[in-house]
Amino acid sequence: MARRCAEKMYAADRSSRHLGIEISDVAAGRARATMTVADTMVNGHGIAHGGYVFLLADTAFAFACNTYEIVTVAAAADVVFVAPARAGDVLVAEAVERVRFGRSGVYDVTVRRAGGEVIAEFRGNSRALRPETP
Repeated sequence: MARRCAEKMYAADRSSRHLGIEISDVAAGRARATMTVADTMVNGHGIAHGGYVFLLADTAFAFACNTYEIVTVAAAADVVFVAPARAGDVLVAEAVERVRFGRSGVYDVTVRRAGGEVIAEFRGNSRALRPETP
């Protein structure tokens, strides 16, 4: 079910595909997203713009919380930047569900450089949307 949800969501996710984000290892409440930092993602300090790091983490979060065939969106999220990423770095974001309650959920995402160094820690709060009524 999780893989089917991810495939359907990815097919409609033009933003992730445009940025070269790949989704793998999807399971109930979990997802992995990978992105290579392009030179157009680097800011005036020569490091990856934090918005792109956040975007990668948010993407993994989105795929993790949409593994139950219920449309789910972000209600809130925050990030702690731990280390800089640079052009050419391959970043891997691992999202893990911590808890689901009612229509809400809490997910943690760790973004690492491909070698394992932690780049950022992200926490997202999700909200499942109510099914549309006819």
